[in-house]
Amino acid sequence: MSRFFSLLILFVSLSAAAFDEKAALKESQAAIGREIGGYTLRDAESRPVRLDELRGKPLVVHFVYTGCFQVCPASTQFLATAVSEAERTLGRGAFRVATVGFNLPFDTPQAMKDFGRKFGIASPDWLFLSPQADTLAQLTADFGFRYEATAAGFDHLLQVSILDAQGRIYRQVYGDSFEVPLFVGPLLELAQNKPVPPGNIQAFLEQVKLLCTVYDPSAGRYRLNYVVIIELFVGASVMLGGIGFVILEWMRRRRRTAS
Repeated sequence: MSRFFSLLILFVSLSAAAFDEKAALKESQAAIGREIGGYTLRDAESRPVRLDELRGKPLVVHFVYTGCFQVCPASTQFLATAVSEAERTLGRGAFRVATVGFNLPFDTPQAMKDFGRKFGIASPDWLFLSPQADTLAQLTADFGFRYEATAAGFDHLLQVSILDAQGRIYRQVYGDSFEVPLFVGPLLELAQNKPVPPGNIQAFLEQVKLLCTVYDPSAGRYRLNYVVIIELFVGASVMLGGIGFVILEWMRRRRRTAS
């Protein structure tokens, strides 16, 4: 009987602790610009993965707990849709995704592996990671991700963090079904700010493709803005024509001087 009352008191206390969404959002926004350290997690095969080793391209980080039966699966399913659209726009391999379980000791590498399988996610650029117990609190704090235990599981902010290639939080995206441009847009911005190596024509063409990409709300996806492409083509033609005219004029003058 005493055990029953103890559990009842615990249930009531957990239910009474209301999740402060405003404070959670403020904490999340304060994390923007923060550089994430070299935390070591384990992937679905129990291999160690350091977050700082994932630098070099944007990283999308998504916190879940595998025991969630509704919100986390729904948000993950929608994120998969947004990731597909981002890959269609930017190309495969342009960024990585890491889904991190925060409910230890239950979110083991095997649990994270099973969670990913539910959605048919098998991309090498999408990792399902289990953190270490001794660094979990600092890891979630660095991302500005707040969660609180409840009688039914956890209350937490539905948050997707987008990190730049240097491991800094660039943008936070919220909700289980956010507007796709809120997700693809920051990744597109990071790609546009990436310098094009001189002499790399293919990289230049890819950059032009990104610069000319706009979101079409009627189709629900990004498409090429052909007006911008035409403007770039006309501008390049005028510039090349001007250069050609200067060169021809210079050659004519040399011939006259020589004769």
